[in-house]
Amino acid sequence: MKPGAEFGVFGGSGFYKLAKGTGSLSATTRYGKPSGRVTLAEIEGRRVAFIPRHGVHHEYPPHAVPYRANVLAFKKLGVKRVIGPNAVGSLKGDVAPGELVFCDQFVNFTSGRKDTFYDGPETTHVSTASPYCPQMRKAAIEAAEALGLGYHPAGTVVVIQGPRFSTKAESKFFSRQGWDVINMTQYPEAVLAREQEMCYLNISLVTDYDAGLEGDPSVKPVSHEEVIKVFNKNLRNLTRLIGEIVRRVSEERSCDCGSALEHARLNA
Repeated sequence: MKPGAEFGVFGGSGFYKLAKGTGSLSATTRYGKPSGRVTLAEIEGRRVAFIPRHGVHHEYPPHAVPYRANVLAFKKLGVKRVIGPNAVGSLKGDVAPGELVFCDQFVNFTSGRKDTFYDGPETTHVSTASPYCPQMRKAAIEAAEALGLGYHPAGTVVVIQGPRFSTKAESKFFSRQGWDVINMTQYPEAVLAREQEMCYLNISLVTDYDAGLEGDPSVKPVSHEEVIKVFNKNLRNLTRLIGEIVRRVSEERSCDCGSALEHARLNA
């Protein structure tokens, strides 16, 4: 299979393969190698590239994922649309494990991560007022509806540094802000895709209730083992959903993701 793809998918915790019997290639960028070989597949007649965000053996913890190399590897293949599934904890009682959230906002609580391709001398301020692609979110909502999956059409994900989970006090704080789910990898991945003028879709798969909901005696503090257990249980649905999204998204982009740099640079 020749290199080149329209879609790129980042596999999160527990999601290390997208399709069997596909070609693969080793990519190198100016930021080094991505977190794994890029596998190439054809889904619903369209070319899709896949990178396991944490590596095939989960060797890259959230704060050490080579985000810039991963995004640039997709860009070099011609990817215009990125699908970013990830495991998340719920910060609300009505957002239950096993459900999906198609987030439309994030709040960043990470620190020290390499989060831009533009370190100068050309000053670049990319807008992230609406960080996730509305066209892809619409297709994802329609796909989840068609497949009969439980989902929330919008939400805010708060991104923490990791690799540790939140304290109860931290989780209570996040919950009281009205945010919906919590994760460790959405930042800077989504922003870097925007800087490369790629559309980005967040698919948050809820695996647990976060520690801030411990007031409910039925809620236990999150553990990595439980996260992977729930994620694996819902992996088939996630794979079906991605295929349905790929089928439904129009080849023509009606969003403004592809022109993110148009008014982002200051000219002397």
